[in-house]
Amino acid sequence: MPTDSQTTENSAHAPSSPALSIRNVRKLYGDLEAIKNVSLDVAQNEFVSLLGPSGCGKSTLLTMVAGLIKQTEGDITINGTPVNGPRPEIGMVFQQPVLLPWRTILDNVLFPIELLKLPRAKYVPRAMELLAMAKIEDFANKLPRQLSGGMRQRASICRALIHDPAILLMDEPFSALDALTRDEMGVELLRIWQANRKTVIFVTHSIREAAFLSDRVVVMGRRPAAIVEEMKIDLPRPRQIGLTEDENFNQHVRALRKAIEASHAH
Repeated sequence: MPTDSQTTENSAHAPSSPALSIRNVRKLYGDLEAIKNVSLDVAQNEFVSLLGPSGCGKSTLLTMVAGLIKQTEGDITINGTPVNGPRPEIGMVFQQPVLLPWRTILDNVLFPIELLKLPRAKYVPRAMELLAMAKIEDFANKLPRQLSGGMRQRASICRALIHDPAILLMDEPFSALDALTRDEMGVELLRIWQANRKTVIFVTHSIREAAFLSDRVVVMGRRPAAIVEEMKIDLPRPRQIGLTEDENFNQHVRALRKAIEASHAH
């Protein structure tokens, strides 16, 4: 008979039900097959990147998970409940910050609270806490045009986190930024994620970005999108940009590049 400590240890390692489950999902646009038979489980608090060439269907899959478009076949569930439309437990960060230009940064961050008809006053301290975490609290009363591209994207991440969603979906959020800002934003995102521990699905076509950010990388082939490889990223956390000089990191990058090249050969 196991001791109490053994029982506790075993239960701590017992697999929890996935935060997100995608089963045999297919998406057709008329005769065009965009997604072909994709199945994927994402664990609670896991950071998973969808990696693949531009236009391969990664964003389409993310949009279906968000409940913004409907899959043609298959099932998508969040914590066991089918996705049949937008869900309050999902936060979304788009490729462009899409902030409302006439609203202050604070008002932009609080916008989902208004949409969800939650009490604004209750969420102002949380908004300021997020802006401080993103190091832009001094710009709370500025308009988006008064901020740099990287700062606007930080504000959009704060907006996605304001209602404390369980799952954060990110669609190539740093692709419009220059290389240096992109690296800085990757470090910032991991810092914010470490503090909030959300389940994250991150779409990118940057191999190095996927390897740097993720617990696991899912490689998707050319359209119709299908999963060609899954790779666990066995690198310590917290991660700083110096990690990208490490040989172990570069081994992961080479393996991911090989997987993408192999998918192109088919």
